[in-house]
Amino acid sequence: MRALSQLILGFLALLSVVYCAVIPLERAFPLNKRVELSQLVARDQLRHSRILQGLLVGVVDFSVQGSSDPFLVGLYFTKVKLGSPPREFNVQIDTGSDILWVTCSSCIDCPQSSELGIQLSLFDTASSSSARLVSCSDPLCFSEFQTTATQCSQTNQCSYSFKYGDESGTSGYYVSDMLYFDAVFGQSLIANSSALIVFGCSTYQSGDLTTTGKAVDGIFGFGQGDLSVISQLSSRGITPRVFSHCLKGDGSGGGIMVLGEIMEPSIVYSPLVPSQPHYNLMLQSIAVNGQLLQIDPAVFVTSSNRGTIVDSGTTLAYLVQEAYDPFVSAITAIVSSSVTPIISKENQCYLVPTSVNEIFPTVSLNFAADASMVLKPEDYLILSGFYDGATMWCIGFQKVPGGITILGDLVLKDKIFVYDLARQRIGWANYDLRTS
Repeated sequence: MRALSQLILGFLALLSVVYCAVIPLERAFPLNKRVELSQLVARDQLRHSRILQGLLVGVVDFSVQGSSDPFLVGLYFTKVKLGSPPREFNVQIDTGSDILWVTCSSCIDCPQSSELGIQLSLFDTASSSSARLVSCSDPLCFSEFQTTATQCSQTNQCSYSFKYGDESGTSGYYVSDMLYFDAVFGQSLIANSSALIVFGCSTYQSGDLTTTGKAVDGIFGFGQGDLSVISQLSSRGITPRVFSHCLKGDGSGGGIMVLGEIMEPSIVYSPLVPSQPHYNLMLQSIAVNGQLLQIDPAVFVTSSNRGTIVDSGTTLAYLVQEAYDPFVSAITAIVSSSVTPIISKENQCYLVPTSVNEIFPTVSLNFAADASMVLKPEDYLILSGFYDGATMWCIGFQKVPGGITILGDLVLKDKIFVYDLARQRIGWANYDLRTS
């Protein structure tokens, strides 16, 4: 914790906000266990079903390609304090959904333990002196711009229901109670600030949410809907309508989440696509080693089943087939004289005799407003093991045969990301926490 505190205080030098909240992140699922790439693809596929359900009724998830090569996997979670007296809950960070929800004490079929090395907690409304149930007449009960469905129960309680593509999901009711956090005024860290917020109390979970291997206390949604914590706090002037994160990319994981804007001179911004429930950007072209690829820009145009989404809850990255094929071909052509290209379990891989940074090119994702996201080799490759005395690296982007390009943690790591909801834009800059 001392190292994390030093990290947060050092990062405050980058902040230029009157008021914000700082949330330390931790890596999870699990830290040092090798898993199959196909497991990650399957997990992301289920997540994308949920994303697509908010875009188009009845959509079936994309079919994806991948391999079973093992590598380190992680999601990011943080701790929140809720209720009076405050209790601590571990919740997954998720920019692809809106609400903060935690498991209720009355939850059915909810996990009792976790393999993540954390103690699971249950929220009990009767044990919090400041808790109250949200009625259907509350303006926050229904919003025009939510990714989580709200509904009314027969007892006039405002409730929610949220499902994944494999029918796993959560349902429960909304509670109003205290959220405790550390506030920043200038460059001074002031602990024990609090605010009244509305969040979900989960009474039922199904599918993947019930497994002990991935069990946390809930999900912390950072979407744009009225019920997201960032929207609730900013609407009352408690925090700015902006949040930022920097996710550490090495095996130890971690990072920081800031309810506020991180100011860094090299940040570039691109506008969000208007009237979308997720964080859609206008990807226009891709360059490999400075050379633009021959890709029809129409494959990136946002529609009901097209576009480019930034999503911290997706582990890998997904590229539409029309862009994926020229992308992989260009990289392979550049490195073929220095590495041995191979196909491993349907995935394009390379046997590399030395550092990938010495051989592989940089990649530029070019967005609207002349904003380029420069990817180092480790931002599009994943270390997949060893073969014949060489290191095997594989393309980390997965092919989507038509659909939505999704930039997950593979791309987002080791960068500052700023979600400026007030100005409807997202900014980013490379920033390696390992050397800060």
